[in-house]
Amino acid sequence: MIRHLSALILGAVLATPAVATDFNVFAAASLSDALGEAAQVYQGATGDRAVLVFAGSSALARQIQAGAPADLFISASTDWMETLAGEGLIDGATRVDLLGNSLVLVAHGAAAPLEGTPDIAALLGEGRLAMALVDAVPAGVYGKAALSFLGQWAAVEPRVAQADNVRAALALVATGEAPYGIVYATDAAAEAEASVVYTFPAESHAPILYPAAVTSAAAEAPTAAAFLDWLQSDEAQAIFARHGFTTP
Repeated sequence: MIRHLSALILGAVLATPAVATDFNVFAAASLSDALGEAAQVYQGATGDRAVLVFAGSSALARQIQAGAPADLFISASTDWMETLAGEGLIDGATRVDLLGNSLVLVAHGAAAPLEGTPDIAALLGEGRLAMALVDAVPAGVYGKAALSFLGQWAAVEPRVAQADNVRAALALVATGEAPYGIVYATDAAAEAEASVVYTFPAESHAPILYPAAVTSAAAEAPTAAAFLDWLQSDEAQAIFARHGFTTP
């Protein structure tokens, strides 16, 4: 009788479906489309739901510093990831360089690619150059470095319209509020009202990498780590590749 009862209890436990889990992913704004698609695929396969929070990497890192309940952080900046690592806020054993990207100059509407290296200050005319925050948000930091490399930052700096994140900078161009902007190639690919007219040389700025890591607060919860592992799979990387991201 006891053995029979034990078998019934064990069978009931094994037959109980796994409880789906929600977990919070703080991710760079430039990942909005691709990560959103990837998260839907993952939820369909596992039932676990990634609650996605998108913003500039600097803003997200500061929220994590302030105690925001992030389980996974995907940054567009190695500097911000290093900052959190130095404060013991990420699980270093889970850290990985997940994706890569490139930096482009976009124009409002339909525009043909420019030949050679453009004189961006001359291109602007009376207009402004849309960029993410040049001293805080990774896309802006990369953009400032690229313009400095080309010897154009001093001329362009007074004409820069700074936005909170790279998607906000792209929106300024898409709506025509700024004739040109500097964004990631993947952002440009997602916007029909903006055209890539120039790609900045890779040597003009630090490599654009997206480091990812489970936060220390979530180190004992396996769901975020499992999602990060899946993001490195061929299936997930194919989704990112369709959106223009590269594999480091």
